[in-house]
Amino acid sequence: MSPITESTRVAIIAARWHSEIVDNAVRAARAGLAERGYTEIDVIEVPGAFEIPLQAQRLAKSGRYAAVAACALVVDGGIYRHDFVASTVVQALMRVQLDTDVPVFSAVLTPHHFHEHEEHLTYYSRHFTVKGGELANAIAATLALDAVAAH
Repeated sequence: MSPITESTRVAIIAARWHSEIVDNAVRAARAGLAERGYTEIDVIEVPGAFEIPLQAQRLAKSGRYAAVAACALVVDGGIYRHDFVASTVVQALMRVQLDTDVPVFSAVLTPHHFHEHEEHLTYYSRHFTVKGGELANAIAATLALDAVAAH
């Protein structure tokens, strides 16, 4: 595990659309990071997934964060192509990490089929809990690699 210092601060950006599901990923990521000793975690809420990349860029450029993570559920609302939104967001997050050299992680997920009935709400709530744990694992592993590269 990487040495955890005062500068090992992590930002998690959380979209508010479907917050009852997205917040499961945020809670699981925070818990998983805390188990590994990462306690300096800031959660930044944004209206939707489309607002995530700009905030990720600002946070990465601030120099205050060792890593930035994003959580959102992008669903087909029948008005526009949800897969386009999700793809655009994930591509922008990749650009942010390549441009700033700050690791950026994504739990921006877009299911093929989502309906707001109890079965899907329960399933995706559990799924986002798993994804939050995976975010914590990926963040810790990447920061450990960064620590090795720094020596």
